[in-house]
Amino acid sequence: MHTDHPAEAVWEQLRATRWNPPAPAATTDERRATYVFALEQAEQMFRAATTVGPATRPLLVFYGLSQAGRAIMAAASSIGSGDAWKLNGHGISSVALDGNLPDVEVRTGKTGDRGSFVRLSELLVSPLWGKARVRLHVLWDLLPENEQSPLLDTGSARRTPLWIEHRNLYPERHPLASVPVVRFPPWIINSDNGRKALDDYLKAFPDAQGYYDFLRIEDDPKADPKFSPHQDGWGELDMHWRLPGGRLGTPAERLALLESLTRPYKETLYFFPVIAPNSHSLHPLMAWWAVLHTLSMLARYQPAEWASHINVDTSQHAIAIERLLKEAIRTVPRLVAEAIDQVV
Repeated sequence: MHTDHPAEAVWEQLRATRWNPPAPAATTDERRATYVFALEQAEQMFRAATTVGPATRPLLVFYGLSQAGRAIMAAASSIGSGDAWKLNGHGISSVALDGNLPDVEVRTGKTGDRGSFVRLSELLVSPLWGKARVRLHVLWDLLPENEQSPLLDTGSARRTPLWIEHRNLYPERHPLASVPVVRFPPWIINSDNGRKALDDYLKAFPDAQGYYDFLRIEDDPKADPKFSPHQDGWGELDMHWRLPGGRLGTPAERLALLESLTRPYKETLYFFPVIAPNSHSLHPLMAWWAVLHTLSMLARYQPAEWASHINVDTSQHAIAIERLLKEAIRTVPRLVAEAIDQVV
């Protein structure tokens, strides 16, 4: 693989940890060996995924992620002695694989199960939803890369992640963390009642709802938000979060406030929408896990249906699937590295 591949530097970073693993992964010989070799397996599977097409790629990418999950568990400082770091089974399943792709139902195990999805979700403070009816197109929309390519366009009911431009906080001490919140959809930007549209949209983003104020089109406190549209019709809004008690804070303190409200994603901070019946957003690695697991189950157990989904001559979803699987090879290793940093 060429050294300029976007994932190459990440794999080098992960490989560099293997001679001297994070302290929790070195507590026993078995745990250390699992951390080291699971990362080797993950890397080999992701590298192999670059050499095959979409017929086989979801199998390699998902099982590469599954092995990386074992390394994450082995590295977790919150898991003490014993074998609680070990994973057993998937902990997630898909229903109605032979139906319409957007309507495939995804279910999870319950709290306390040993399945990979369950244990990693608990470790990363990411919710489960059991047997609730969560369809693939909803999980698909949790991935920022899918903003412009929904499996099912549900119009104003659709929710996609929002990111914040946090790198230009005011240098002086200030009580407000003021940042642009980016990628509100066109129906909000163009709404005749921008305040109501904003409120309705943010109901799916409970972590963002505690904002102090936002930029308005005029000084009247009842005035509509002043959205800044982008060329493609989407847009952004300057929003403000207040430090506790309104105290003055340094840029680092205000950044810490924003970090407490958001989830990191490739060195950017995001608000991710919740999915019913949860009240907290999925960790982005678990959102990728759920989507890739479903695609891999289709490829493995429903090859005829999978062949129809990836046929560019007949399937409306084929190009979106191809693009997402290519993006998985670049993005998922970065999220694995971020997750290891979070749990150590």
